[in-house]
Amino acid sequence: MLFLNVHGYGFDVAGIFWGLWLFPLGFLVYRSRFLPRILGVALMANCFAFLISSLTSLVLPRYGALAHGWMRPFHFGEQAFMLWLLIMGAKPKPMASPAYGATPAQ
Repeated sequence: MLFLNVHGYGFDVAGIFWGLWLFPLGFLVYRSRFLPRILGVALMANCFAFLISSLTSLVLPRYGALAHGWMRPFHFGEQAFMLWLLIMGAKPKPMASPAYGATPAQ
């Protein structure tokens, strides 16, 4: 049982890092304009939801299930991001036209 409990604590610690990487990803999505900005906001909200759930499970284990239940609505960011990329894809901006007076290479 000791090793199963330690595995659970390790999973909670890993959840902190899963949450932390979502903030820079969400910030990049927000700034890139290749994807809708709402996806970036949702990813950053997902970051804080992961952090709150994981830290509550580690620090206050009696309230871990309660915190996870309250944070569950904010965990949709990754799924929305994945589905957007699968269905719509990224929309790159068209390249600027060549400079005035430039001759095409032959």
